[in-house]
Amino acid sequence: MTPSADPLTGRRILLVEDEYFLADDLRRLFEASGAEVIGPVARLQEALDLVTGTARIDGAVLDINLWDEMAYPVADALHDRNVPFVFATGYDKGVIPRRYEAVRRCEKPVEPIEVARALFG
Repeated sequence: MTPSADPLTGRRILLVEDEYFLADDLRRLFEASGAEVIGPVARLQEALDLVTGTARIDGAVLDINLWDEMAYPVADALHDRNVPFVFATGYDKGVIPRRYEAVRRCEKPVEPIEVARALFG
């Protein structure tokens, strides 16, 4: 796939991940795919602040467990804004609340093209 054909090109992607090295790797991979990364952030309140304080978010990648806080309030805030998001997690689908059963779950380690397909494809 050529960079100009990459579905992430020009997209603003919120990255919420508490594992530093994984967050940094994802940031670099998304940027190499033409996306602008918002974050990454590792704490629930930081993520909520970005959701409410950022005018344009085209999509988001959420780790479910952020330093022992569940990211579901961020998922709800994104849903309220009609921002597509995926969960990037090692959690089994069965432990995620039913209200999120339609949300795509990407297994860690996450590939940017997998996220692009889940969000925009």
